[in-house]
Amino acid sequence: MQSQAVTRARARSPQTEMRARMFWIGVLSLLFLAIQALSAQAKMESLAPLAEKISPSVVNITTSTLVEGRTGPQGIVPEGSPFEDFFRDFQNRNNNGDAPKPRRSSALGSGFVISEDGYVVTNNHVIDGADEITIEFFSGEELPAKVVGTDPNTDIALLKVEADHPLPFVSFGDSDQARVGDWVIAMGNPLGQGFSVSSGIVSARNRALSGTYDDYIQTDAAINRGNSGGPLFNMDGEVIGVNTAILSPNGGSIGIGFSMASNVVSKVVAQLKEFGETRRGWLGVRIQDVTDDVAEAMGLAKAEGALVTDVPDGPAKDAGLLSGDVIQSFDGVEVKDTRALVRQVGNTTVGKAVRVTVFREGATKTVLVTLGRREDAERDTPAAEPGATQPDQQEKDVLGLTLSVLTPEIRSEMNIPDGTEGLVVVNVDEASEAFEKGLRMGDVITEAGQQKVAELSDLDDRIKEAKEGGRKSLLLLVRRAGEPRFVALTLDE
Repeated sequence: MQSQAVTRARARSPQTEMRARMFWIGVLSLLFLAIQALSAQAKMESLAPLAEKISPSVVNITTSTLVEGRTGPQGIVPEGSPFEDFFRDFQNRNNNGDAPKPRRSSALGSGFVISEDGYVVTNNHVIDGADEITIEFFSGEELPAKVVGTDPNTDIALLKVEADHPLPFVSFGDSDQARVGDWVIAMGNPLGQGFSVSSGIVSARNRALSGTYDDYIQTDAAINRGNSGGPLFNMDGEVIGVNTAILSPNGGSIGIGFSMASNVVSKVVAQLKEFGETRRGWLGVRIQDVTDDVAEAMGLAKAEGALVTDVPDGPAKDAGLLSGDVIQSFDGVEVKDTRALVRQVGNTTVGKAVRVTVFREGATKTVLVTLGRREDAERDTPAAEPGATQPDQQEKDVLGLTLSVLTPEIRSEMNIPDGTEGLVVVNVDEASEAFEKGLRMGDVITEAGQQKVAELSDLDDRIKEAKEGGRKSLLLLVRRAGEPRFVALTLDE
């Protein structure tokens, strides 16, 4: 019986082995196909279909400006050079003795169409000062354009062309959804070479260069001169930025380009289209960031918010905000720093009543502020307040500073504006923390511990109160040429 069982098992083994072999061949085949599929997905698809779709909405912009003729060899030879007379005679011969004629200067840039009726977005610096603007479309058609409005603060301009047919256009995307590493496409007219496409990724977000409302997307997509005003697209063909600037030691692309975020641009464009100008909200305060030492001096749990350094006449003063308040929330949104607050206020509708939560004297307080318009405020110049009679001069060395009460003589000698009251810095120990934090002769300390100081005894009282309250530093409000800022100085043990 045993030998028969063994014989039957051996007789079936070739079939079993074949089945096993076919099974593994099938598994390997499926694995191979899966690897091929994954490889195909990992390989970036061609950008050609997307480029073909969005190219018709991108335009080249040519500007022309009339420049007055020069009357001499300026810019050719240095003034006083022995060749100056030679070049002047040469120019006069060319002009037949007549006055130099005005000449036209041209510049190139890029832009993109945002509506079928011909609204075009570009950079303000592309068209600034131009008296003639020509838009060239991808098809080769050229149309004159007029300026609808400009915003130098964000370097955005809105143009309008009149066409007898609907124009291809693109829409703004949500720049806040762009992630570092996302693919992007830049299009425009680099170096005057005509329509060009470059690709890259989002290298960084929320970059600030020099403007108040800066919110730049950094990209390594090639951006060169002439790309200014052109669009930065995401892979859905939406505009998430306007190419504005490059960082370069030689004027060419080194892979560090900046595009103004579309969520900033779209708001500006909407206002330019409706009003021909921007209308930004205005709170009416001067502010600075809350540093770690300032937070400790004020008893804040963390160094966040915007510290109010001055409250001139305006919406904030009318609502009861005070110098020394720390703005922690604006219109229901937490305030991280001054840059975030400025941008949020600017994006808020003029005339809107918003709730502002501040930290004041160890507690939070909410006030209702009706926003004004920043552009109106910037056109107004506040009048100086009349000066006050000063007590006899006194001096005191404290916290690395030599301080004196303000006298008419010191006010005149140090050009301290009328209306500024406090203790003037007449000397600073260069080895002190005060010097390290930027205090200099001529600065005026107007508050200490968030209370006004006019006499040296006032400062002594504030130092005593801070020490008794367990504070390691004292918060000073310092004014220089009328501009205020807070500085926290460590108290001696």
